[in-house]
Amino acid sequence: MARLFSPQYRLVFGQPWPVWAAALLVAMVNVFLFAFDRPWTASDGMRNWGDWVLIGVGVVRRPDLIVPWLYSGSLLNLGVLFGGLAAALLSREFAVRVPPRGELVKGGLGGLAMGAGAMLALGCNIGGFFSATSALSLSGFGMMLGLGVGAFLAIRYLMWEVAHRPTWSMGRGRVLAAARREKSRQPVAGVVILAALVLLPFLYARTGYAPQGIFLLFGVAFGMIFQRSRFCLVRAFREPFLSGNAEHTRAAALALIVCTLGFAILKFTDLKDKSEWVFPSAGAGALVGGLLFGIGMTLAGGCGAGSIWRAGEGQLKLWIAIAGFALAASFTRLGLTAAGLAGKLGVAVFLPSAFGWGGAVVLVIVVMAAWAAAATWNEASGRFSALQ
Repeated sequence: MARLFSPQYRLVFGQPWPVWAAALLVAMVNVFLFAFDRPWTASDGMRNWGDWVLIGVGVVRRPDLIVPWLYSGSLLNLGVLFGGLAAALLSREFAVRVPPRGELVKGGLGGLAMGAGAMLALGCNIGGFFSATSALSLSGFGMMLGLGVGAFLAIRYLMWEVAHRPTWSMGRGRVLAAARREKSRQPVAGVVILAALVLLPFLYARTGYAPQGIFLLFGVAFGMIFQRSRFCLVRAFREPFLSGNAEHTRAAALALIVCTLGFAILKFTDLKDKSEWVFPSAGAGALVGGLLFGIGMTLAGGCGAGSIWRAGEGQLKLWIAIAGFALAASFTRLGLTAAGLAGKLGVAVFLPSAFGWGGAVVLVIVVMAAWAAAATWNEASGRFSALQ
């Protein structure tokens, strides 16, 4: 049996998946998730975690709060976390990575900025940009602009830090529990965790919570795809300004085009409501929120989803980022609600209402193609790349 399946195992877990193929998989899984219930976002589940903690310590009272193990957004995130863990173990890539103290500080600060930015934009880079743009919401373009500017500013800061304050992030990191390649028992643990993740939806169904189990499986799919491919929206915005590499930018643009076509079909045929995932944040909310989020994800080295699956690999910096994200999201949401600004930092614009169905879809395709083309030109010229 081992000889029969070892070539397939090495193909899936012995080498990285192509980034472009992972982008297509992410887009298709997100379309299926939207058809099932709702598009993917990480910030919703993060805020649920933060609210749960604040209630536990007595800071707020929320009798209507759904516990994390039953809340759809939280289950998606938990699926990403454990899916990333299972994939890392199966590929012998799991290790507890403890970075220098300065990097832990950046993880925390980055998480705080992401949490605040996500609440202003009404979504993280997944929900507020990727899924919102796919849902033909103008707010997605606004957050895209903010993310780009934020990533650029954060890269400039990091280059300044390297040149003028190199000791801030210096120090020896530690790597614990790393696999010794072929002798490692990590794949056995990965099989056990993956089997448990597959069985859990059946347990949810037996207790009357079948949809919750399916959300968990969707999250597992996302987590495993990201971990095996290293496909990363942070790299799509960061690398053109850092190394000049445009591979992830082109992949993200491809994923958005495919996902937009799927979402448009679902909405055009009235299988999903046309207003769904069209956020009232086109304006200051998306721009400022995207700016903060772009800065935060670049400092932390992972966005909402990226922080979660990287935490599953054992990266302590991203665990700190997750904690900061969750708490900042909860506190920011409380502050916006108290100030009467929640959902009032922009307008909701459904692109087909302004440009027609064909015009809206073509607009998304043109913007994504232009983004990929600009990143490819910069890859060749190095015009805006700090390391070229």
